[in-house]
Amino acid sequence: MNKLTLYGTPDSPDIYPLRDFLQRSVVAYDWVDLNEAQQLPAGLAAGAQVPAIAFPGGQLVLNPTVEEVAQHLGWITKPSYQEYDVSIYGAGPAGLSAAVYAASEGLRTVLVEREAVGGQAGTSSLIENYMGFPEGIGGAELAERARQQALKFGVDILLLREGIKGSFYNHRIHVDLAGGAKLVARANICATGVEYAKLNLPNEGRFFNKGVYYGAGASEALFCSNKDVFIVGGGNSAGQAASYFAGFARRVYMVIRKGSLAATLSDYLVKRVTTIPNIEILYHSTVQELAGDQLLEGIKLLNSVDGTETWYPTSKLFICIGGKPNTDWAAETAIIRDPNGYLVTGNDLAGRPQFPECWPLPRPPYHLETSVPGSFAAGDVRLNSVKRVASAVGEGAMAVTLVHKYLAEVDKATS
Repeated sequence: MNKLTLYGTPDSPDIYPLRDFLQRSVVAYDWVDLNEAQQLPAGLAAGAQVPAIAFPGGQLVLNPTVEEVAQHLGWITKPSYQEYDVSIYGAGPAGLSAAVYAASEGLRTVLVEREAVGGQAGTSSLIENYMGFPEGIGGAELAERARQQALKFGVDILLLREGIKGSFYNHRIHVDLAGGAKLVARANICATGVEYAKLNLPNEGRFFNKGVYYGAGASEALFCSNKDVFIVGGGNSAGQAASYFAGFARRVYMVIRKGSLAATLSDYLVKRVTTIPNIEILYHSTVQELAGDQLLEGIKLLNSVDGTETWYPTSKLFICIGGKPNTDWAAETAIIRDPNGYLVTGNDLAGRPQFPECWPLPRPPYHLETSVPGSFAAGDVRLNSVKRVASAVGEGAMAVTLVHKYLAEVDKATS
């Protein structure tokens, strides 16, 4: 496939979602800054400020949405079947793994993802501690390989689709998708992961995609040349982002609440970010205010040890802090969540006051099974999961094994 061409202005809030989607989807594209363009395609007027995409076939789309881009690439599909053996929600490492194993083992499988394939792992510039890749692999590339593998085995992938309501009856999950479609499956796996938390500052929303970004934002690296970049967070995603941006930015600041990185960051990343000359760690620090007119221009940091407040000029703030599990859809179901929204599974359900009322079977739940028989959880969305790519991939595969056991159990009981 030939490259497409993306036209826009670097700081446009409309351009970042397009760049981010293309980057995470491993779609090669050429970037043309409208402020510097010498020649424009027919249909794009000189002085235009709206983003535009020229597709390889020559079609020019002005001010496209992410959904339109995905449609032009042929990535949004409709359900092929009225009923599936297993529906999987979330195309991060856990969901992709589950889809590959389920379809390869003969299950009629559908994978639903509301954003880009890869989840949070897909935003990582480089994953270095995943077995089998001694030189590391970009999160988006790893996810794209898994997507292609899932398609090879016949998985239906519904991209940029979201379940808005689910109900369980007749040994099936019935889901209403945004847009009006319905999805029915005999079993399901929730692998919806977590969303990055916000700083909850008064004017935070005003600067969304205008200097404030959630996640590692690898697609912005080229636009950070000679700039000071701030990354909030002390986990692996923040550490990888800092080391990646250091190759582009003048200086990268990591804003850390605690006085040490050791408890939250893998040792190899601690050694790296503390030795790269243009990375500075701001310990005991939190963001207190954001400032700017149309775009972000500066942030105020508070040092919790000495109480000092300092303003820093910057137009790039990336927020990579702990997130909230994406489980709002479960609110009206019998699926038990902990107070933070994580799905409770297996032995962790024992002792929960609601459990005896909603569990109808004489056997206890399987290890990754929720309080609804046949509904499983894998990856970061699950209570007490290990927040690592390898663990998520393993849980996705394990969930499929348990789906087989559940379906055999139902078939025997209803035959």
